[in-house]
Amino acid sequence: MKKHLYLLLAAFAGFFSAKASPGDTTWVQAQKLDSITHYGKYDTTITFPNGTTSYRKIYMIYTLGETTCAPGSQYCHQWDYTVQNYIMTPAGDTLELGRLITPYATSGVWRFPATWSHRYIFDVTDFYPVLKNSATVRMFYSGYSWGFTANIKFAFIEGTPERNVLGIDKLYDGSYNYGNPNDPIDNHITQKTKTPPAGTVSAEMKYNVTGHGADSTQNCCEFYSQNYRVLVNSAQVAQTAIWRPTCGSNELYPQGGTWIYDRANWCPGEFIHTNVHKLPGVTASTPYTVDIDFAFNNYTNGTHHNFGSYTNTAAAFYYGSMNHTLDLSIEDVIAPTNYEGYFRENPSTIPVIKVHNAGSTAITSIAFNYGVKDSAKTQYTWTGNLPAMTDSILTLPIPASIQNLSLNGASGIYPFVVNVASVNGQTDNDQTNDTMRTSFVSAPKWPNKFVVELKTNNETANGTLGSTTDPADVSWTLTDMSGNTVATRNNTNCSTTYSDTVSLVAGGTYRLQLVDVNCDGLYWWAYGGQVTAGGLTIRQPGVTATIPLNGTVYTGGYRQDFGCGLVQYFTVVQGTPTGVPQIANIGVSMEAYPNPASNAVNISINGLSNVNGMLRVVDALGRTVIEQSCRSNHEVLNTSMLSNGLYTVVFVDENAGSNKLQTRLMITK
Repeated sequence: MKKHLYLLLAAFAGFFSAKASPGDTTWVQAQKLDSITHYGKYDTTITFPNGTTSYRKIYMIYTLGETTCAPGSQYCHQWDYTVQNYIMTPAGDTLELGRLITPYATSGVWRFPATWSHRYIFDVTDFYPVLKNSATVRMFYSGYSWGFTANIKFAFIEGTPERNVLGIDKLYDGSYNYGNPNDPIDNHITQKTKTPPAGTVSAEMKYNVTGHGADSTQNCCEFYSQNYRVLVNSAQVAQTAIWRPTCGSNELYPQGGTWIYDRANWCPGEFIHTNVHKLPGVTASTPYTVDIDFAFNNYTNGTHHNFGSYTNTAAAFYYGSMNHTLDLSIEDVIAPTNYEGYFRENPSTIPVIKVHNAGSTAITSIAFNYGVKDSAKTQYTWTGNLPAMTDSILTLPIPASIQNLSLNGASGIYPFVVNVASVNGQTDNDQTNDTMRTSFVSAPKWPNKFVVELKTNNETANGTLGSTTDPADVSWTLTDMSGNTVATRNNTNCSTTYSDTVSLVAGGTYRLQLVDVNCDGLYWWAYGGQVTAGGLTIRQPGVTATIPLNGTVYTGGYRQDFGCGLVQYFTVVQGTPTGVPQIANIGVSMEAYPNPASNAVNISINGLSNVNGMLRVVDALGRTVIEQSCRSNHEVLNTSMLSNGLYTVVFVDENAGSNKLQTRLMITK
């Protein structure tokens, strides 16, 4: 089934438009499971294209979702399970196309409503020699409870690939215990001898490896970082750690389980990163040896039981010459986009794209045109050095067409397009990979003046529990788009509320970043009652209602479970003050809200790093009607006993008697 690209854009909800450049695309449907109901194999035989057409890119799109289990179902829970996806050819080869880990899709977590889904995109272009004619696609589900759905599709995009794959050799496929002195893993992952096909110019090994289970010695292998070596003709060509150190920055957050813990090359809810190793010295029609070596680590489980394991698949790929001399490919649009795989980076007014040098010549300049589709485009020329067959993430200047949407408070979904106008001052050899499109929503518009209220928990920067005199593990920074720090709140203490008023002058886009050094957010369910809950809220001065952060407010339960931090982009219109204040230079002030109040009023002290004093509420006759100690930047006064009328709230700083603040308060009931 062939369709022109523009017909595909709406059909794939804006996501695949970021992948498919102009050209015809052939779709092939594989598994479509309304419910995953058992451990093991799910096979379907399908018909791929017959191999007579050249394809620039081939993608496997795996859409994971959730189904409602029948009431009383014993085995129904969405946990972190390994999902391997294979191609099985009539010749008997079984090659893993891609691997993912299902998330802790716990019911009640705001990211996982009953209708949630998440799309995983795998570039399987190099598997084209086996993605032809009739073949079987196998999904292997390693879970022991159910509740997920799965939909696997392939997209074949016509064009010329970076280089042709001349052949594939399967090397390894299996899950083996690690640390058993009586049966070392190297007994199973042994040296292989292969012969590349005629015409081979270069070769690479693609290796998927993840650690699972835990022994009693080192929690190997799920929570243990181990190295392996790659040997070609008995010489080491690579040494790599089996470890994923970024689980706390997971795009699919929050989750209900232990998603923030770093693991052996996997994180719950994410796809597995394939390790790619060049195989130097491999030449056409000449036998060579290749081996993956674990033995040099000399690791054994001292208790000799409860062994962990590594799940391994590897294959060697043999390539011909580069098909183009000068070829810049736009591989991805990270922002702006609605794709859930880039949830943390959006919504944003700042275009961030991934480019790839698909030619044999180094690229030193790229001229881009980009912006909202059907609007005036922004031109920008990047200069640098992008060697052949390498990637780079580029941040482009903010286009007026996108920023204006935010400044105007636009709602709805808009199309973004980025195009390569020239490469190294010349026309690109292959223009079919020079354009990408996404759908996006604009970043929010905030007021010029707002309050950042941070309540820290009782976790210190070194991961222990502390008091209000111990340093906390969280801070925030506000920067403009030139990277200048506009305001910051760092060196915070545990169990303390900080209320800082920020006034912005220059209009445009700003970036608010909250950083948690322990990567466990302001509250995480696994700590139970040991760690107190913190929170971050943004509001206008004198207003109780908060401004949402990335579509939600981090003030309770799983909403504080953001791992290593969060980023919020927003715009403001041109302000009227004469300067942009740093937090350190903000004058000491006090705010009462809501105002008028009835039974309770919030008191925020701005500009003091160490609040220690007394709050007094004085009536119109000068009588003190409420007196309360004030030990944090935020306090709540009970005003239920006060009559209607005008009052004065006074703060006296015991650390410096000169710091006497006051504000008026109206009580209406």
